Amino acid sequence: MAWNKEVAARDFLPIEERQQLQLRRLQHTVQRVYTSVPFYRQAMDGLQIHPSQITSLADLHRLPFTTRYDLIEHYPLGLLSVPREQLSRVHASSGTRGKAKIVGYTQHDIDIWGEVCARSLACAGLQPGDMLHNAYGYGLFTGGLGLHYGGEYLGVTIVPMSSGNTQRQVTFLKDLQPTALCCTPSYALTLAETLSALGLSIQDLNLRCGIFGAEPWTDALCQQIEDKLGLQALDIYGLSEVIGPGVAMECIQGHQSKQNGRSLHIFEDHFLPEIIDPVTGEALPYGTEGELVFTTITKEGMPLLRYRTGDLCTLSTDPCACGRTLVRMSQIKGRVDDMLIIRGINVFPAEIERILFGFSELAPYYQILVDRERTLDTLTVQAEIAANRQPPIDGQEINNGDWMNNEQVQRLQRRVSEALSAQLHLHIAVQVQPPGTLPRSEGKAVRVIDRRPT
Repeated sequence: MAWNKEVAARDFLPIEERQQLQLRRLQHTVQRVYTSVPFYRQAMDGLQIHPSQITSLADLHRLPFTTRYDLIEHYPLGLLSVPREQLSRVHASSGTRGKAKIVGYTQHDIDIWGEVCARSLACAGLQPGDMLHNAYGYGLFTGGLGLHYGGEYLGVTIVPMSSGNTQRQVTFLKDLQPTALCCTPSYALTLAETLSALGLSIQDLNLRCGIFGAEPWTDALCQQIEDKLGLQALDIYGLSEVIGPGVAMECIQGHQSKQNGRSLHIFEDHFLPEIIDPVTGEALPYGTEGELVFTTITKEGMPLLRYRTGDLCTLSTDPCACGRTLVRMSQIKGRVDDMLIIRGINVFPAEIERILFGFSELAPYYQILVDRERTLDTLTVQAEIAANRQPPIDGQEINNGDWMNNEQVQRLQRRVSEALSAQLHLHIAVQVQPPGTLPRSEGKAVRVIDRRPT
């Protein structure tokens, strides 16, 4: 398949025309899963809903939800809607919580995946002749191959670096002069740090934009990446269960205009979005924050009805500067299952990140440690001082025990702790570490370490 004007025009369809397409595809998908997936047939029968009763997009809310636990319960491939031998590929989620969520793809699914990733790269302003340095991991994780397909579909030159071997990555960024970079936001910081350590600067690169995703990231982290790599940092959203990267993408025009905050266009001719109350499951109106839900309406191998992503955001139909008529989602505010409950107070890691990045003395690396002392939960934030703000410690090595006794370090710890505690209404201990102390990420960053007994 190749990029052409017809594919490019799909983002700009009149809303009524797209809605007619969505309804036809939804009806076809519901009929398919009802007849071929016992799980969905039983769920729909339990709700007394038949495929013939789906006569409008409003009927979407009558369909059953699907959760990650349903995928795990039917592990490995119990939700397939095609015979197993018709699959071209199997991918799996990169999560570490118990069993992986395995997803089967037909060749049709892979073609659709390439299309939506190509449309994502077009949102970033890429076109044939650009070079894309792809530092997402290749393999069971969907990031690397998804953007690879999108680049080939669009006609750009791909540098399939995958993750790791950071010094070599920087060498290729300098020598090949790619115009775009794909990786996780945390790995973009690692690349920037290595660039500086090798005596190079953004003047040695030719990067125009970066496509970053696979983990939540704040506006403050976006600014750090843009400053350190000299590019415009754009957000891409996806999840393996739905298709992989390419479900939604921030456009370059919207990013530059900062119109209504940062948001991403959802390719809703393939993925129908909803927002629900994460507790009651009630559908919420656009503009209200809640849990993001997707129904896939073109997938063959493993279509999903009303899949609860666990991600918190809002949806909007406000016009965008780029002219696309697609529904937009805000950046992810956090995850339902990532929310920490400490002494009855809800704490999101993204809120901690936002506050930490307000301190110029700190580097953009941190970890959150959750523990329990007797019967009380505790929360400690480990941050890292910026290399150019390192305080003197009587000429001694900064990694010895004297570091934590340094007056400047103690004063900074108190300031950060007070800022966190004031915003989150919870006492939070802070440990400021020497430069280079905290782990660097080559993929998804591990931000929270929960040591509480289960």
